[in-house]
Amino acid sequence: MSLYDFSIETVKGENKTVNDYKAKAMIVVNTASKCGFTPQFDGLQELYNKYKDEGLEILGFPCNQFMNQEPGSSDEAEEYCRLNYGVNFPMFAKTEVRGKNAHPLFQHLTKEAPGVISDQIKWNFTKFLIDENGNVVKRYAPKTEPKEIENDIKALLP
Repeated sequence: MSLYDFSIETVKGENKTVNDYKAKAMIVVNTASKCGFTPQFDGLQELYNKYKDEGLEILGFPCNQFMNQEPGSSDEAEEYCRLNYGVNFPMFAKTEVRGKNAHPLFQHLTKEAPGVISDQIKWNFTKFLIDENGNVVKRYAPKTEPKEIENDIKALLP
């Protein structure tokens, strides 16, 4: 199955596929609004503002699997990100990213870019960089600041 075949649900409950972002470099990230890494929204938004016109998409997936750090609804998560961090890149419905109920997209991403000790996503703000052909290029740990991946992004853009 190709990365582009996976269905993803918007915050408003609409079904899309990753195919809507085909031919673009992407960062796919699991997020949480009550996490110590939440300020990374600033860096992610800066990257999006800087490179969206060159073909970068950032897809954010709120997740409540790590210490109840995204307790509200998908709408509440999106509103928090928009109001507090100015996020205007696409945010999706709350999603499980690990375990037996992990969304198939995240099962695919972790298979393509396994972690150091385990394939499982260990925490919020794990980031996956994907090229314009849908290949997972690299996985970044939650502690990796968005600005640290800027050169990798630039290498993928035309």
